[in-house]
Amino acid sequence: VGALAPMCLEIADLLDAQGISSTVVDPRWVKPVDEALAPLAERHRVVVTVEDNSRAGGVGSAVAQALRDAGVDVPLRDFGIPPVFLDHASRGEVMADIGLTAPDIARQVTGLVAKLDGRFESRAVEPARD
Repeated sequence: VGALAPMCLEIADLLDAQGISSTVVDPRWVKPVDEALAPLAERHRVVVTVEDNSRAGGVGSAVAQALRDAGVDVPLRDFGIPPVFLDHASRGEVMADIGLTAPDIARQVTGLVAKLDGRFESRAVEPARD
């Protein structure tokens, strides 16, 4: 969502390198959830939300509820800030500590897709080199 949209595009590139296609959506607003997301979610094997806010009551929770209300039965994995006290550090250090980086998220999504496909091994995802 919002400030993390560029990171989500990086995640999409990392997934594409693993042979996993994706669609990145940056909604204009978080709540209420745009009704167009449910039909879009139906066309995918998994929905992933990424936000730099608390997962509890965040966009992932709102999207999950909207999909349930629409009768869309697609696995959803939400990434955000866990409900714990975080050590003082730079934004980048905090994001890395909680696994909210493009390689970390891509690795977890790759594992989730592998599990959904019946494969239990996932290849390591490395950040793109310039």
